[in-house]
Amino acid sequence: MRRTAAFLGVAGLLAGATGCGSLTSAATEVGGDRMTDPRPVRDGGTLTVALKSDPDKLDPSLAQTLVGRTVFAGMCEKLYDTDRTGKVVPQLAAALPKTSDGGRTVTVTVRHDLTFSDGTHLDAAAVARSLERHRTLPGSARATELGPLVKAEATGAYTVRIRLKEPYVPLTGVLADRAGMVMSPTALKKYGKNFTNHPSCVGPFKYVERVAGDRIVLAKDPRYYDADKVHLDKVVYKTITDGGVRLANLRSGDIQAGDQMGPVEVQSSLTEKQLQLFTSPSLGYQGLGFNTGNVHGTGQKPGKLDTVFAREPRVREAFELALDRKVINKVVFQNMYEPACGPVSPESAIAPGAAGCPGRDLARAKKLLKEAGVTLPVPVELKVSTSPEDSRLGQVIQAMAREAGFDVRLRPMEYATLLEETDAGRFDAYVSGWSGRLDPDGNIASFVGTAGAMNTYGISEPAIDRLIAKGRTTADPAARARVYGQLTDRIRDQHALLYLYRQKNYVVARKDVAGLRVYGDGLVRVKDAGYVR
Repeated sequence: MRRTAAFLGVAGLLAGATGCGSLTSAATEVGGDRMTDPRPVRDGGTLTVALKSDPDKLDPSLAQTLVGRTVFAGMCEKLYDTDRTGKVVPQLAAALPKTSDGGRTVTVTVRHDLTFSDGTHLDAAAVARSLERHRTLPGSARATELGPLVKAEATGAYTVRIRLKEPYVPLTGVLADRAGMVMSPTALKKYGKNFTNHPSCVGPFKYVERVAGDRIVLAKDPRYYDADKVHLDKVVYKTITDGGVRLANLRSGDIQAGDQMGPVEVQSSLTEKQLQLFTSPSLGYQGLGFNTGNVHGTGQKPGKLDTVFAREPRVREAFELALDRKVINKVVFQNMYEPACGPVSPESAIAPGAAGCPGRDLARAKKLLKEAGVTLPVPVELKVSTSPEDSRLGQVIQAMAREAGFDVRLRPMEYATLLEETDAGRFDAYVSGWSGRLDPDGNIASFVGTAGAMNTYGISEPAIDRLIAKGRTTADPAARARVYGQLTDRIRDQHALLYLYRQKNYVVARKDVAGLRVYGDGLVRVKDAGYVR
């Protein structure tokens, strides 16, 4: 009875979606991108940033979540970083890498003035050890990103030589994310896989404590090379999954910044004088994935799965044809995101031409189900996170799919648990997403390559693998864009990972906070943040 009532409520929204007026007003128009607030700040104080979900492991080799990357942005710098324009710039490295031997050898020079939070000096040997760990640690989410790497070795006190199987064009971009994070060799030796509970990197802040499900506390690191430019004493990352509660805490002053704010909360915040909004375009995507062959867990070779969704691409295609991306954006996100049907953002460094998204076609969906010979309604359990936004998305998907002949049962769960379940292959379908990388390979290879480190879907298609390899070795930008256009088509033909929409990055902060930076990668950078003078 309760399920029927919920369905009718969503169906009512869907019926009126195409005819209703905009939910925004002049007072709640978001306007253009705003990535930082340059007002001068004073020294001292604690900044509390509310996260949409609890971060997973604080280990750069194993971590997978955007909220985890936001915490890393405060305490674990990388060999390279991206600036507000999307350009890759040196961070722990002294200069951009140099290539030789036809692109098979890459030389990275490291800065001389770096000290880990535990007091260990950072040198080339520490960089090489971290790269090798990212590449070889069992369960590493970086394994696919560093798959072409044969060996990383120190050839001098501050010179690292990386040997590759073949030229690897995305490497610099890869080293501008978690694969480029360098961990203290002293901490790695002492704690091993338990590094997650004792992380030590180079960054403006150092790890203090974590209370699972509640908060992560960082304190200013006096050993940091730019410590005199860091203003805050502490940063606290607090998990608050409900966007409405994050907004209420912003109003009360209990938190000073809210990450990944949803459209409803963003519009509310724009009418309040004590709050300000940061926005940037996204490099990522959000969508829905089916388990088509994840039998042994991510990173392992896909196998045979005896389910209707794994056996029948026509059933997966029918599910996609039941969905209307434009209505999803309007009903769930108040037209504040963008419909998407591919892995590469228009903001990417190498973006293929825009692909037209398939429209909703119930007649075609029903025809495909009939051809597949399945019994209606087709049952499917859809796992979603416990956030209200994902709950609304799940309900709209449920209502749309029902009209085509699917019985979608929603299974809400805490986000870190959802990741564990899907990595292990214990799912029919789940709402998935990725915060995105500047180089398109970072949005593709780990997710759809056979045995990709984050291929939760069990996709295994030789043509896709060949195109991934081609994209990694093709240097000409126009030629690479064509490769990724072909890859997008091949991925879409699988109907295993359905790209549905592309977020904008929305961060709401109190007006007395300045210096936050929110770029296209979606991270909340706190190095320069503080309270207004």
